[in-house]
Amino acid sequence: MTTKRPAVLFDVDGTLVDSNYLHVGAWLRAFHDEGIPVAGWRIHRCIGMDGTTLVETLSDGAQSEVLDRLKDRHSEYYRQAASVLSPLPGARDLLRRVAERGLQVVLATSAPEDELQMLREVLDCDEVVAEVTSSQDVDIAKPRPDIVQVALDRAGVGAQDAVFIGDAVWDCEAAARAGVASIAVLSGGVSRAELYDAGAMDVFEDAADLLAKLDSTRIGELAARGSGSR
Repeated sequence: MTTKRPAVLFDVDGTLVDSNYLHVGAWLRAFHDEGIPVAGWRIHRCIGMDGTTLVETLSDGAQSEVLDRLKDRHSEYYRQAASVLSPLPGARDLLRRVAERGLQVVLATSAPEDELQMLREVLDCDEVVAEVTSSQDVDIAKPRPDIVQVALDRAGVGAQDAVFIGDAVWDCEAAARAGVASIAVLSGGVSRAELYDAGAMDVFEDAADLLAKLDSTRIGELAARGSGSR
């Protein structure tokens, strides 16, 4: 009987790719177009949340057609700014090191397919990615645990054989609801205290900092467990 290798589930926006503030700018323009005043800092506080939940939270009960226009305009403005997307420090090396350690690399994101394609092109690490999720896989994403569960199912592992890496409180909360341990990074612009309060077991500056201390983390534990079972 073949046992699936343990898996590291990665959020992408703000964790691997420096995209969070592009999202803030795109949402800010979208809300402005609809005549809905929303401060940029409030948008940032919701980045990483399911898109529908974000617009419902920030639009104060706007009608469904307004919500649809907001999401469409956000996508348009985000695409216009996509040329400045770049991997966060250490992101590519982290993915490759995780794969070298015998673990499955899973991109556990709820980004729409078109945005996901841009993010994957920026990362340029498809050769080490075992599985991928997107917004098409769930009706409602983070902080609901659904996307985390889909990622576990794709990897063929249970919660005890995985760890989730994210940058937002919504990542940590979603992972906790799925029974998965989480590690957080500060590269999304959320404070260390908030990430710990949301359930993160460790918090690092960014992917490079996590990579430098990999063996002392849950990832190192999973790698040691996986090598011991082979």
